[in-house]
Amino acid sequence: MRILVVEDDADVGDALLRRLRRDGHAVDWQRDGQHADEVLRYQRYELVVLDIGLPRRDGFSVLRALRARNDRTPVLMLTARSQIEDRVGALDVGADDYLSKPFDVREFDARCRALLRRSQGIASGVTRIGNLVFDRAAKTARLDDVLLDLPRREYRLLEIFIGNLGRTLSKDDIASQLFDFDDEASPNAIELYVGRLRRKLGDSLTIRTMRSLGYVAEATPTDE
Repeated sequence: MRILVVEDDADVGDALLRRLRRDGHAVDWQRDGQHADEVLRYQRYELVVLDIGLPRRDGFSVLRALRARNDRTPVLMLTARSQIEDRVGALDVGADDYLSKPFDVREFDARCRALLRRSQGIASGVTRIGNLVFDRAAKTARLDDVLLDLPRREYRLLEIFIGNLGRTLSKDDIASQLFDFDDEASPNAIELYVGRLRRKLGDSLTIRTMRSLGYVAEATPTDE
């Protein structure tokens, strides 16, 4: 998934960037509200982690502008303010959730997972497709109860396909969720990752190539 972190504190921003990238997400980091607003006007994200106290333009203003454009991207608001008014204000402006600093990174991870599931219309952290079990909390995929060896990019690619079953995804759609601004996302790289994932999944999940369009993942029909 592609995530935008908007945080002016260098230590906090770097820690969140490393944490999310370690989990395989494509992550971009902006350090002030004005630049964040500009990026959000042209780049689509699955989640925005947004600090309230930002230079040039505060988090409330960035969020108001986002919602005014009818952009429903999930937003997790971070605040160093403990007053109930600030927390209520964040939710009223359009935040989907909030965390007060300092926070436990395990709670941060859990809240991010919940918002990402919500954005895909997935209620549970575990998805079962035939003999394939995909567990977002454990960050694992099992086939016939055998753990699949999936490097982080292949794991995230599988997550993208599972979150978009039956929907045709172009290579650009996939690249925008799999890579961040610092990565080179060539069409050949997408083909390579898809090929590797297909070999590991076998017949458990069908990933069809749609000529000139991209790929579509479908549950493999089972014999009655």
